[in-house]
Parts: sequence; C-alpha cells; structure tokens
Amino acid sequence: MQHKKTLLILIFGLILIYSCNIEKEGNIGQTIITKWQGDKRSAVSITYDDGIINQFTVAKPIMDKFKMPGTFYIITGKIDGSEKGKFIGRPKEEIIEETKYSKTNENNFFERASLIAFTGTTEAIDFHSRAGSLYEAGNRLEAYIILDEGYSKIRRGKIKNLNEAIFHDNVIDTTTWQDLKNYAKEGHEIASHTVTHARLAVLDEKNLLYELEQSKKDIGHFLGEKYTFSAECPYGTENERVMEYAHKLYPSLRNRMPELYLEEINRGSDKKPEESKKEYVQWQRGPLTNTEMDKMKEWVDTILIHDNIWLVLVFHGVDGVGWEPKTGEELEDYFKYINDRKEQIWTATFADVTKYIRERKSTKIEIELKEERIKLHISSNLDPNVYDVPITLKTYVPKSWKNVAINKDDVIYKTQTDTLGSYVTYSVMPNERDLVLEEALQNN
Repeated sequence: MQHKKTLLILIFGLILIYSCNIEKEGNIGQTIITKWQGDKRSAVSITYDDGIINQFTVAKPIMDKFKMPGTFYIITGKIDGSEKGKFIGRPKEEIIEETKYSKTNENNFFERASLIAFTGTTEAIDFHSRAGSLYEAGNRLEAYIILDEGYSKIRRGKIKNLNEAIFHDNVIDTTTWQDLKNYAKEGHEIASHTVTHARLAVLDEKNLLYELEQSKKDIGHFLGEKYTFSAECPYGTENERVMEYAHKLYPSLRNRMPELYLEEINRGSDKKPEESKKEYVQWQRGPLTNTEMDKMKEWVDTILIHDNIWLVLVFHGVDGVGWEPKTGEELEDYFKYINDRKEQIWTATFADVTKYIRERKSTKIEIELKEERIKLHISSNLDPNVYDVPITLKTYVPKSWKNVAINKDDVIYKTQTDTLGSYVTYSVMPNERDLVLEEALQNN
C-alpha cells in the first residue's frame, strides 16, 4: 500500500513538472511593454519651478554628477531676448479711473486682476497674488475687496511708483537662452512656467492666453519644439478654466493629467499612494526648507515597495535663493540616495515619463511564431515626432536560447528567467515596426 502511495506521488510530481514545462513553453513569443523603462520598479522626476539661478549653478551640477536629468520650469519673461510681461487691454489710466466709481465685481474682476500687477507700483504683485489666492480658494468677495484696496492705494499715491512694471518678485535671473540650450543638450528638460508667473485663474482671456502662448513661442524659438511638450501653470493651479486653455497648448501639464488610468496626488494631499487602485499614480511631493531628510528618503522607500508609483519631486529655492530653499548639501545627500537605488528606479524628465506611459498604453504588438524565429509587429497611433522615448519590451523565448539577436543586429541579449520561463528585455521605438528575434549561437 505504501509503495502504491509513493508511486502515485511520483507520477503526480512528474505530471506537475511536465505541466509546468508545457506552460512555460506556451509563453514563447509573449511580449509585454514593461511598466517603466528598463523594467525598473518605479520612476522619479526631479522638477524645479521658477528658473532660479541656483537651480542651474548648484543643483544641476549635482544631478549631472549622478547622470540624473531634471525638468526646469522657467519664467520666460525674465530671460533677455524673450517677450516681456505686459497687460493687454484698455488703457491703464482708464481702468484705474473707473475704480473710483465702481467697486470690483464679477463683471470687472478679471480685467482688474490682470492689470494691477502692471501698474508700475510696489505691492502690485502682492495685491494680484493675494486676490488670486482668495479667488481660487472660493473667497471671491474677499478677492474683490483686496483689489479695491490696491487700486485705492494706487489712485491716492500710497504705493511708490517704479520706473517700470515688474511682475514676479524672484531674484533677477542671469541665465541666458544659450545657457538653457546647453542644458537641454545635456539631457535636461526646459519647460514653460509662463511669461510672468501670474495667477492665471484670475486673468481675463487675452492675458491668460498671452502668458501661455508667448512662453511656448519663446521656448520653441530658442530651444526647439521638443521643449514645448510640458508646462507647469504657476502656484500649482488646477483651475478648470486655466486647465482647459493650457491643455490645448501643451500635451502635458504637471498640474493635471487627464488619463483615466492615472491618479494624481498633488503636493498638498496627505493621501497615501499605495491606497490607489489605478494602474499608475503620479505622486507629487514638494520638499520645503524644513522638510526632514528622513521624510524625503521615506518617499523613495515607498515607491520601491510598489510598482505603479511615479514620484514627482517639486523644488523651488536652492542655497538661500528662491522660495523655501533647500541647501546644496541636502540635495547632494538626497540625489545620492536615489542614485544608490538606480537599479530599481528610473530617473527621467517629466516629459519623458509622460511619453513613456502614453506610449505603453497606445502601442500594439502582433506576434508571429515561425520556425526558430519570433516576429513582432509594433504599431502606435501617437505622433513619432513627439513621442520619441524608447519603450522596453520583455519577450519570452524558448528555454534553450541563452542569447538572442534582434533583426540580426550585432548586439546580443542574454536571457533571464522568471516563473513564466526564459525571456529577454530590450528597448525599441514605439513605431519600430517589425522585429525578428532569433537565437544567437554565440556571444560576440
């Protein structure tokens, strides 16, 4: 009886092994696009707002040392050669005179909020910004009162006049378009943060469009159309009217991405990314001056536990220059921490991660098994002139293959194994068309 039992166990084991081998062999040709480029565990994009000089002179060299590309959202109106900020509309004096007799209301608010920063006076930016903040928070009547207060001071000469209108109050940028062109050639993304860093939600249509369109034109002119892909509307606005206009001009906004398969968690949210059921989670974190390094490193640890989180870091000031600055020493420590985990983390620009995700979702692969070859036909409905980031494929091959050649190229790929069988990973363009995988008899 014991012998029969042992025999049955042996037979069952052989059947199980045979079944597993059948299953593994049945996966031959199966090809997937990995969730992240290089089949990494997660992705990180390091972004900077405002185009502050220390971002380029302090932070960028640290990133260069670790071969990390960054995304720099620049205020184009601060750069010599660009079109400057301006008010588009009726004569300034006419609007200011009207504020004597009529209070700010829903009918004139956008026009007055658009003008006040260009009245050539101190505190002008502050009145514009405070009114915009209140408006976006839903406190519209308070926003109207702030503008009335500002215009009253302007009329009565209580605000000092300046020789010229100023707008964004950051330190004057000394970065040139040639500098930015060089940084772009090094692999960094230079992208739009509008002309003047205005509160877009409180601009009228003409001035809102100018901020978005002119910034795009200048970047396209000086750097090329490639760098007009993404933008960040100032103050992280998610105002519906602004998003509608901006999405028509820029394929990607850090403010908001409309993909249904992606959940966005903005900087102000305490929601935990692991709670999301979406295929992708864009998790934005904005390190401030008092944000502890342990907390920042904890964000990195979190994305390594899960395979669907894209950590988007948002920095502003660096080494005492700009809003909520972090020191160069802190950035060195933090970027090294990320770099030490580069085998698992794909660090890429905001544009490149966006493109990769969209390419992965839109690319179709047809598989044909013929003799000792695996033939793949790859197609995508995205514009190849825009969507130019290589995608990573993972193709299962016969377990007898130790090395693989693709399209008889000289590059040889070594196979790896997982629970589904032997496979090879490699990168191609989304519109690569036809690929043929064959066993490479020797590793050249």
